[in-house]
Amino acid sequence: MRIAVIDGQGGRIGLSIVEKLRKELPGAEILALGTNSLATAAMLKAGADAGATGENAIVVNAPRVDLIVGVIGIISANAMLGELTPAIAGAVSGSPAQKILLPFNRCGIEIVGTAKNLPVTQLVDELVAAVKAYFAQL
Repeated sequence: MRIAVIDGQGGRIGLSIVEKLRKELPGAEILALGTNSLATAAMLKAGADAGATGENAIVVNAPRVDLIVGVIGIISANAMLGELTPAIAGAVSGSPAQKILLPFNRCGIEIVGTAKNLPVTQLVDELVAAVKAYFAQL
């Protein structure tokens, strides 16, 4: 199972996701894909197996993984203060990989019915539970 964790800015959410996935799914191959080197470095420090940075790295790797995780903004062009390019959003949304995304309202997208204002740590816990359930059904 190959999981891509995509994050930008400081990589703090990606770092949290990688740490929890590594703990809960120790056999998973985790690929850190950052929109910038700071985000990639944070996810690698958290235990990702490999990492790559930038638009081309995400475009190339999005169709090569089984699962893509991150915040909802990774499918929205120009999210994350512009770090999410239209090419990245297109590659992620067009990838055949299953996507499990956090409903993080700071990306300019609100999913009605999910606005519980949960702390990021609890959202990450829910994401990891969904990842485990996804792989359990295969």
